[in-house]
Amino acid sequence: MEPFLKFRKECEKLCKPHGNLLEKPPKELSADLALPCFSLAKGLKKNPLDIAKGIAAKFGKGVYISRVEAEGAYVNFYADWKRLGKDVVLAASRKSFGSGARKKERVMVEFSQPNTHKGFHIGHLRNTCIGDSMARIMRFSGFEVISANYPGDIGAHVAKCLWLYMKQYRGKEPSSGRGRWLGEIYAEASQLLEKSSEYEKEYLEVLRRLYSCDSSIMPVWKKTREWSLEEFRNIYRELGVSFDVWFYESEVEKRGKDFALQALKRGIAKRSEGAIIFDLNDYGLDVLIVLRSDGTPLYSTKDLALAEMKFKQYKIDKSVHVVGSEQKLYFRQLFKALELLGFEQAKQCGHLSYELVMLKEGKMSSRAGNVILFEDIMEDAVEKAKKISADSAKEVALAALKYSMLSRDSSRVIVFDAEEALSFDGDTGPYLQYTYARARSILKKSKKKPSFRAAEEALPVTKKMSEFPSVIRHACDDMKPHYLANYLHELAAVFNEFYHANKVIGGGNEASLLAVIKSFSHVMKSGLSLLGIPVLERM
Repeated sequence: MEPFLKFRKECEKLCKPHGNLLEKPPKELSADLALPCFSLAKGLKKNPLDIAKGIAAKFGKGVYISRVEAEGAYVNFYADWKRLGKDVVLAASRKSFGSGARKKERVMVEFSQPNTHKGFHIGHLRNTCIGDSMARIMRFSGFEVISANYPGDIGAHVAKCLWLYMKQYRGKEPSSGRGRWLGEIYAEASQLLEKSSEYEKEYLEVLRRLYSCDSSIMPVWKKTREWSLEEFRNIYRELGVSFDVWFYESEVEKRGKDFALQALKRGIAKRSEGAIIFDLNDYGLDVLIVLRSDGTPLYSTKDLALAEMKFKQYKIDKSVHVVGSEQKLYFRQLFKALELLGFEQAKQCGHLSYELVMLKEGKMSSRAGNVILFEDIMEDAVEKAKKISADSAKEVALAALKYSMLSRDSSRVIVFDAEEALSFDGDTGPYLQYTYARARSILKKSKKKPSFRAAEEALPVTKKMSEFPSVIRHACDDMKPHYLANYLHELAAVFNEFYHANKVIGGGNEASLLAVIKSFSHVMKSGLSLLGIPVLERM
């Protein structure tokens, strides 16, 4: 058990049975934990001030508690940081600090899910960073995690691209960047179809042939699909993101249709104007269409089959879907439909939603062609990073981009500003990398061996390090990686304040301060790794 949790347990025991009400007090208070007594007044039929005094009066000798004081309607608990601090620094020096015990649940985190025949833009980057970080955090927390990707490699968007490619661009392929090129063709095709209806029949015929696996179109589909997938694989390598399994919409489409028909036969689904639907009005979820009246599939058709594959083939207990917030209702409908079909695991499924990444000019759209592609922003980031660290420009650029996607709550829209994201000062990824490199530099320069004793000068750093396990737990439970990103920035800021205020090498308490710095570097490295951000030993 991590040291601060031992302190908390001691406080909980003292104020039993109200220990679950303990909270972190406001920054202006020096107390480490506080118990607000307002909510207890009605049940105990006492003035909250008297309740606070009564609890504080119970305090005797504690292992980690130095004193307990009643202040108004609050009971304030103060830790013995001379003892607790030593334990925190020692615990934080271990790689396992903040990790969770091994759990029985097997979780699949499905994320990224780019569409083939379109460009990989910064909206996909946000999805990928969130999903990859959550998979890392959940593994660190003790879950068995399977990371999965589910590209959309069939459907209307593919048909639009193939229609114009075969009509106008076949034989004109560039020697490189073919995935990006297909995205440009898709945008052009979408605009042509929106401006004029004269091409509608041609496009719909391509869509029909695609869904019927017509031999006249399948070789073209396979060839162009691979161009996109090759580009995606290159981007993932650059990002340092890997997947345990790849699913494809084209692989589950047929099974999805069969699944919808079986649900109809079982009486779980029904016909409505020729379409097969799940009527979920009794659950306040409206209607979920799982097969159109003409027999063509929807996202829901394929997702039913995909869920079956996940539950039966991969034996997962929980599935986390990282998908945009506009799909909130859809996933509630999907999970309820799966539950009605008899999949108990559906009750444990979750939708990790995130808001859009927008430009200053407004919403991005692959159809309109006004997107910032990952490879362009990455190239720009690397060029700017060369001015900061020529030898590690790629790593610094990755830190800038990933942190800009992870440091904000996923429920908030990001208005993407390239200059701001690529700034190397303040609340940025490169700032965290630089702070870690500074700590490592101190450790390399000193000739003394760290000594794990209390270091009063570094107490703010020690206190902030003690929060790391709790931050990881909350980030995992709430599926909010920005908790960790924000915490690391706070930790770095506290460390830099300590560094500027104290002489470490040659100072009177060098060995003890080195121990704190060593533990700090371990926590920072561990945290950055969980965000998927590379660390740098020097900058």
